[in-house]
Amino acid sequence: MESAITGPGDWRDNAACRDADPDLFFPIGTTGPALRQVREAIRICQTCPIQVRCLAWALEQGVTDGVWGGTTAEQRRAIRRLADIRQDGGRRLTRRDALAGLFGAD
Repeated sequence: MESAITGPGDWRDNAACRDADPDLFFPIGTTGPALRQVREAIRICQTCPIQVRCLAWALEQGVTDGVWGGTTAEQRRAIRRLADIRQDGGRRLTRRDALAGLFGAD
C-alpha cells in the first residue's frame, strides 16, 4: 500500500535487512538473548537507507510486533501516544508530525 510517507515502489528492495535472518527482528521474549537480538536488529536498521520509510509504514499499518525502522514495539506505542497528544491551539498532532519531530523530517 502506497502512501504519502512510504512513497511509490517497493521500498523493501533497498532495506538493509533484506538478507538478514527475519527471526532477528522478531525476538521471542524481552530478556537475555532477545535483548541481544533487538540490539542487533536496531544496529542493522541504523545503517538502512529506508529506515524512516520502514518506520512510517509500521506506524501506518499499526504493526505491533518486531523491530521496524529501528524501533521496538514499545517505542512505536510511544510514538502513537505522541500522535494522540494535542498541540497548542487544539490542533491534533498526527503520526506524520510525530515522525517529523523525532527525525527532523518535514
